[in-house]
Amino acid sequence: MGNICRSPSAEAVLRELVRREFPLLQLEVDSAGTHGYHIGDPPDPRSIAAGRKRGYDLTTLRARQVERSDFERFDWLLAMDAANLERLQQLAPESTAGRARLFLEFVGESLRKEVPDPYYGETADFELVLDLLENASRRLLRQLTAST
Repeated sequence: MGNICRSPSAEAVLRELVRREFPLLQLEVDSAGTHGYHIGDPPDPRSIAAGRKRGYDLTTLRARQVERSDFERFDWLLAMDAANLERLQQLAPESTAGRARLFLEFVGESLRKEVPDPYYGETADFELVLDLLENASRRLLRQLTAST
């Protein structure tokens, strides 16, 4: 929603996994929130700390809000939960509405469909977010590699 916890973490994870494990894959990765709560702010310090422990750098990222032009710029806009997916679908030009999907669709068989928001949680909640993002990101990157 505010682009300070889950989505910047996903951006950092995707960028670093491409660099480390999928160096031939060329992607443009960016994160944005569906609401304008924190525009211009850095990620939550707890997201930065959790990411740092796993080798992800979130310090240069700044929150921004999704724009309609993002639907033309990107092949996919991946939402962390159903509420954000619904908001993306409302924002999308009709011809690009199918580009909005849930990030965890790429996990495969899973009981979880959404990445939980850790904002009001503890350190373990930020770690869980990274676990989910790493798993989904690797599966997404494998899928992209197989299709190129």
